[in-house]
Amino acid sequence: MSTPNALDEQNLIEALKRGDQSAFEQAVSEHTAGMMSVARFYVDPSSAEEVVQDCWVTVIEAIQRFEGRSSLKTWLHRIVANRCKNRLRTSNREINTDFSEALEPELDNRFKPSGRWATPPRLRFDESADALMENGALSDCLDKHLGQLPETQRSALILYEAHQHKSEDVCNILDVSASNLRVMLHRARQKIFLMVETFQETGEC
Repeated sequence: MSTPNALDEQNLIEALKRGDQSAFEQAVSEHTAGMMSVARFYVDPSSAEEVVQDCWVTVIEAIQRFEGRSSLKTWLHRIVANRCKNRLRTSNREINTDFSEALEPELDNRFKPSGRWATPPRLRFDESADALMENGALSDCLDKHLGQLPETQRSALILYEAHQHKSEDVCNILDVSASNLRVMLHRARQKIFLMVETFQETGEC
């Protein structure tokens, strides 16, 4: 979260290169959550914490080689992804990414063979987005359903929607093709849309 004295990205990068401790603390505050989202795509939560902590140590020196060809956020997320991949290779583990997963029955009958909605979500738009998100019960329900998504779908959705990465950056970070990313985002959105629909109709999660 930004503070009144927070540096913009270019000044933050320059300050990091000078070894400014307050700039490092700002970067950690702003980017750790996103880095954790990337790490959890590859490894378990405790390992993800270790990877992110190690990456911040790496960043202290690596920032001197940062050329600004991407945003700082994308650069940090790539460092995390590469560190996780190396960790998995060392332990001879493979990333389990199943793109053949079938839709759940309650979702499958809502779609045509073309992939378009047969029965669109019945969302009420008499409530503003702000009003919806101020509903604590809905927010808790959303957190619950996000937590239940497969890691691949959750990471893609968080990186693309919450952290506002471009699709090509998400593909690069997660090491998936553009078509596979579309599949993951499509499936994740289906489940979240239906969750909101159910909540609005019944008040139950």
